[in-house]
Amino acid sequence: MCSIMGYCGTKMSYEDFKRSLSKTKSRGPDVSRIIKTNRGYLGFNRLSIMGLNNNGMQPFVYNDNATVSYEVTNDSPCYGEPTDYDYSLVCNGEIYGFRSLKEMLIEKGYSFISDSDCEILPALYKEYDVDMFKLLDAEFALILYDNRNDSYIVARDPIGIRPLYYGIDSEGDYLFASEPKNLVNVVEEIKPFPPGHYYKDGEFVCYRDLSEVSAYNGDSKEEILLNIHDLLVEGVNKRLDSDSPVGFLLSGGLDSSLVCGIAAELMPRPLETWAIGMDVDAIDLKYAREVADYIGSNHHEIIITKKDVQDALEPVIEALGTYDITTIRASIGMYLLCKAIHEQSDNKVILTGEISDEIFGYKYTDFAPSPEEFQAESQKRIKEIHMYDVLRADRCISVNSLEARVPFGDHSFVEYCMSINPDIKMNHYGKGKYLLRKAFEKDKIIPESILWREKAAFSDAVGHSLKDDLVELAEEKYSDIDYEQGIKKYTHARPFTKESLLYREIFEKYYPNQSEMVKDFWMPNKNWEGCNVDDPSARVLSNYGDSGK
Repeated sequence: MCSIMGYCGTKMSYEDFKRSLSKTKSRGPDVSRIIKTNRGYLGFNRLSIMGLNNNGMQPFVYNDNATVSYEVTNDSPCYGEPTDYDYSLVCNGEIYGFRSLKEMLIEKGYSFISDSDCEILPALYKEYDVDMFKLLDAEFALILYDNRNDSYIVARDPIGIRPLYYGIDSEGDYLFASEPKNLVNVVEEIKPFPPGHYYKDGEFVCYRDLSEVSAYNGDSKEEILLNIHDLLVEGVNKRLDSDSPVGFLLSGGLDSSLVCGIAAELMPRPLETWAIGMDVDAIDLKYAREVADYIGSNHHEIIITKKDVQDALEPVIEALGTYDITTIRASIGMYLLCKAIHEQSDNKVILTGEISDEIFGYKYTDFAPSPEEFQAESQKRIKEIHMYDVLRADRCISVNSLEARVPFGDHSFVEYCMSINPDIKMNHYGKGKYLLRKAFEKDKIIPESILWREKAAFSDAVGHSLKDDLVELAEEKYSDIDYEQGIKKYTHARPFTKESLLYREIFEKYYPNQSEMVKDFWMPNKNWEGCNVDDPSARVLSNYGDSGK
């Protein structure tokens, strides 16, 4: 991951901007650079993944159909004078298929100086204006300054895999940044930039909404299975393109195992796979090991303790910028695993299995009363995932100076799977995610027992004691009276357990009065029979069954 920041005004000092950008140095530890525009600043912290030489360093400055090579210093934070160039840009992103776009632009007379995928973006903007966003197959967040029109253009990918936040300062000027920590004490209200939107001249415009379906496709079940298979394989394949070493999170569950199984077939050398579990009751380590042995990966196991879990809680909440219970629980293991990857290997790019549940269903969506309700729930989850599972993956990985790639978030895959008639996706088969499982049955790329294994919640699978250790910490901190008094301070997303009060108070320490960055607590749909529970863990549902074994 990298981090970006843009200030669209004239009053903020260079030093104040630099100080705010430095708060996300862990996202881009290799090198930092800030340039001045006619109206503000653009800043970039780099994690080198594609185009590793200095010419791939951002902000990119563009003039006369060509990228300009330049150096900046603290005394001269710009290329010449801001009036000397047409465009400048910062982007945290991976642009898939950028080589064919680059060739097309070269044929039109544009020239480039690096192998960076993001370098093509100013040229694309010059050629297509804001229509460029419809062309991108990418995970990205970008800020572009159009010097010709004194205009800022800001955009984010349709899922929100790459983070972006914004706010307005006391002077009425916009600021945009990769994380809310860049904007704390700079703007009054921090908001997530809406996925699938671009901002231009004070207006937010939706250019693509992958959750919306105008009509279900009429494919047969056999065609659906084939398309699920082929689109996911392509989604994995394009995410293996990296100039830096690639690693894989492997929980032993269906989603991460499929990503690893597909990649093992595509890559010429053994994968580097990573798993984590508690020292007393890890559930998934044995399943991850089974998959690793089957695909022949170079497998690594990280064992954690109760002390590791409790010590990680505050740095995890600081990194996440959330108080949500399920997000925090699931982040502890991922954060500690990615910390180990950063410390023990040269892996920089990490493939993960997020976004499958939102498309094919959770354990609780077995209780959906109708196909229409199932589809509505899936749409809601896709729209909001940038505040929950995608946020978790981004922060846990990026705070450890790694880059996340999410094959299940591939645009073509999501768009197609969302267009499948929800009645076919519902659990009529006695097994959740039946279509995804069935699509890969013939390949035998992972063990059959894993392909058909019941889903376990990630935090539970790391170890049931992980949740219990966090609950114990909260019980030790708050008496019943403390709890009753403590929750009264909050009106939005009021804590409803001692555990959630602990999380909220840590959140407020780092992000005071910014709770509305997150819509609410992630919980099953309480309007459905069987889902009116008081804990987000699937462990409390009546259909959890053998999932946690």
